[in-house]
Amino acid sequence: MALALILGLFVWWRHSGTAPQAHGGGGVAVGVAKAVSGSMPEVLDELGTVTPITTVTVLPQISGYITQVAFTEGQSVTAGQFLVQIDPRPYQIQLEQYQAALAKDSAALAQARSDLARYQKLAAQDSISAQQVADQQFLVAQDEAATKSDQANIDSAKLDLVYCHITSPITGRVGLRLVDIGNYVTSGSSTGLAVVTSISPTTVIFSVSQTDLAPVLTRLGQGAQLPATAYSSDDTTKLEDGTLSAVDSQIDTSTGMVKLRADFPNADGALFPNEFVNVHLLVNTLQNATLVPTQAVQTGAPGTYVYLVQPDNTVRVQPVTTGPTDGTNTVITKGLSAGDVVVTDGVDRLSDGMKVQVANTTAVASADSPAAQRHRHHTAAAQ
Repeated sequence: MALALILGLFVWWRHSGTAPQAHGGGGVAVGVAKAVSGSMPEVLDELGTVTPITTVTVLPQISGYITQVAFTEGQSVTAGQFLVQIDPRPYQIQLEQYQAALAKDSAALAQARSDLARYQKLAAQDSISAQQVADQQFLVAQDEAATKSDQANIDSAKLDLVYCHITSPITGRVGLRLVDIGNYVTSGSSTGLAVVTSISPTTVIFSVSQTDLAPVLTRLGQGAQLPATAYSSDDTTKLEDGTLSAVDSQIDTSTGMVKLRADFPNADGALFPNEFVNVHLLVNTLQNATLVPTQAVQTGAPGTYVYLVQPDNTVRVQPVTTGPTDGTNTVITKGLSAGDVVVTDGVDRLSDGMKVQVANTTAVASADSPAAQRHRHHTAAAQ
């Protein structure tokens, strides 16, 4: 019994001795940060599609059997490179027929001209009627027209021979083969022989809300070149740097969005045709803006607010108006000034007027953080 009483007194002494220490020192332990003045890029993050500058479906201009396919599927080709051969023999035979007709009609023309010259000499001697001379002139004209027709047929046959030797119209990448050797193709075929897509340079088409369009148009009106950066579909891997090149002429009334086009050199082929990418368009860079860590900004009954640390180590709910954010820092356009101390850690345990104890102070984006590096990249590009 005495032992149990002693143990009970010992437990009471331990708890009564430590409880004041746990709550003594005053306040809830929180992490804080100072609002600072700095620059912040205004970036629009939108989903876009890689859209080649040129996509060509190679169609046959004549009919015939495929005798040779000279490309490999997925191969890079240059403008003028040989792709497909159509059997040229029927067109070569036709060319020879037209050439023979020209030779015949040329001989007839030469004879007609010779007769005309003789008739004109006889007419000058009053040895032949004028009607016979006129008839001979008409015959010469007919033979001249026949030779011109023959020459046109020859030119057409030569062009058909050129069409038998099909080349790439552009520089790019050829897709999967659409016909095989031995197939008969016609000039009316809509399937085509192959599809060639330009790779470098390329473009990305993306859409922005009409509410975000005005700043873009303002900057373009000032003659600024707006940098655009393409990231992978999961928005983690940077693919290519480019520049905004065009804004569509109208807003889509069904979505309230307008299309924009950005040009990318794509020298390494990182942007693949019709690939979905994320586009980060740098519209402007705010200078001397008030920045706080994003985790300090809260949303609740007062609206958007922060817990502002007072000189007496109490906190006050401070309503604020926010601006752009890069995910790490947020611009405060109204409600805070540089040097104000806000709570960044432990906000879920606070209420207005509560006493706090600063456990640690966080920085507003260290110089080597990924967010700061991206910020420096956008700022340098804007300048």
